[in-house]
Amino acid sequence: MTGMDVLATAGHVDHGKSALVRALTGMEPDRWEEERRRGLTIDLGFAWTTLPTGRRLALVDVPGHERFVGNMLAGVGSVPAALLVVAADDGWSAQTAEHVAVLDALGVRHALLAVTKADLADPAPVLADVRERLGRTAMGEVPGVAVSALTGAGVPELAGALETLLAGLPPADPGAPVRLWVDRAFTIRGAGTVVTGTLAAGTVATGDRFLLGDREVVVRGMHSLGEPVADAAATARVALNLRGLAVEDLSRGDALLTPGAFRTTSVLDVALTAGATDRLPAEAVVHIGSAAVGARLRPLDGALLRLQ
Repeated sequence: MTGMDVLATAGHVDHGKSALVRALTGMEPDRWEEERRRGLTIDLGFAWTTLPTGRRLALVDVPGHERFVGNMLAGVGSVPAALLVVAADDGWSAQTAEHVAVLDALGVRHALLAVTKADLADPAPVLADVRERLGRTAMGEVPGVAVSALTGAGVPELAGALETLLAGLPPADPGAPVRLWVDRAFTIRGAGTVVTGTLAAGTVATGDRFLLGDREVVVRGMHSLGEPVADAAATARVALNLRGLAVEDLSRGDALLTPGAFRTTSVLDVALTAGATDRLPAEAVVHIGSAAVGARLRPLDGALLRLQ
């Protein structure tokens, strides 16, 4: 049965997330020609590697630019841990703060700090500053590694720190119901419609049936880390070939669900953090899994809010 660990990157634009993923995996995470031409990650990228102990790691590389924070949210919504990247020559920056706030809001409690571009500036002050800031979040005491993707210095130490981080993650439940948030949907000639996502809980096998909205879909075949597999257990990156479904019927944010395991709703009551009621818009975008859904807000009582 296929299984692995899955992490997402996080951090400010131009702090070297994609370069670090390339140095660590030997793979190019930027999928679009425009991304490679501009040197700017726009959408989610994917890469994987086998660490020295044999542990397999898949990385979801997210964009750092503020214009693409929605794509970033789609990438981190289902992962159990994050690799926060901060450049030694720039330090804590605007999108660092926003990405850390996202991770904190999502309740991410496991992370590793990589201070990149250590060949350009002394990484020690940035390591100390960022670790102190992270200590006030859900992530708490976060280990840090100084690294240079250009020279390769620190990459072996980063791999070792990742091993330690991953070994401490709580195990996923392979027997749980599946809720697979779709982050890509596309067509492969001769195969048909394929969706990809991070399997955070449960197990998927060829022939399984899931609900997509109000229709039933069947897994015709599947790949994981570029190889065909018969099944996969959480945590894993999976690509599922779905029978009898047009790609036009799918989009990022759809979810494949174990039949009978979940209830659907269009109304949520939520509790707000301190001070949040002072800056509530009349309408908002709710991010859950890989989905971004428009919502109307209605204050209830004190720190309670209804989303519709």
